[in-house]
Parts: sequence; structure tokens; C-alpha cells
Amino acid sequence: MNGLALHERPAESASWRMALPHTAAAVPVARALVRTALAEVAHAADCDTAELLTAELVANAVEHTAGRGPIELVVELLPTGCQVEVHDPDPAPPGQLTRPVIEEPDLWQEGGRGLLLIRTLSASCGHRPTPRGKAVWFTLPAIPAPRRPL
Repeated sequence: MNGLALHERPAESASWRMALPHTAAAVPVARALVRTALAEVAHAADCDTAELLTAELVANAVEHTAGRGPIELVVELLPTGCQVEVHDPDPAPPGQLTRPVIEEPDLWQEGGRGLLLIRTLSASCGHRPTPRGKAVWFTLPAIPAPRRPL
């Protein structure tokens, strides 16, 4: 062997793209894709957090763009972690992804906490216009490899 561990973190990025149904069925499909992508590389970003935040982005896209066109999931593994994007056909920016929260959210309310979770748990997040609408994204850092005792 040349000293590289099996599933060594890639020096370059790898990415996955998937068109999603415009239904609630898109959420578990998106979670499965993120889980599969992150399993490909040792010490990738935290899979549970990535799945949770992906589910929030996809659920928001399904709920707020009903019947307007396709949704696409893009998962990119980078040497520094991962970035997940959800593309939807609505050019309007998402609720409070980048604006500061002025009042505390009602934790007993059924909805409205997804973007707060994304802002709180991701390393960075945002949105950008695309030719067909917008992309809403978040990044997570890579989990450092555990140190072995000498």
C-alpha cells in the first residue's frame, strides 16, 4: 500500500445531482442521496445533520413552489466538507435564511423552524438566483479524522 487509507478524502470534489418529485416523497429520497454520498468518504461531514438540513430545504421547496416546476438536489463533497443545494423554480428568496431573527420562534408551532435550523447548524448557508429560479444551500465542515495513540 502507498500509505493512503481506504476511502481517503478526495483531493477534488465529487458531486451528485438528482431531479426530485414535487411531492412529500422527495424528502426521504433526498435524505437517502445525502446519506449515500457522505458514506462514500471517510470523515465526511456529519451525516445526521446533513440529512436533517437537506430534508428542511427539500420540504420548503415542495411546500412553497407547489406545481411550479422541477426541484433538483445537488450534493457536492469537497476536501473541506460538503455543500448541499436545492434548486427550485421560485426566484423569491427564502423567508429568513440570511436575515437576523428579530423575535424568538414559537417552538410549539408546527412550521417555521426549518430555516432557523439551517442557519444554526450549518457552517454557512444562503441562496442565489439561477436561470430557472433559485438555489438554496448550506455547507458543513468535514469531521476531522480521529487521532491514533502513538
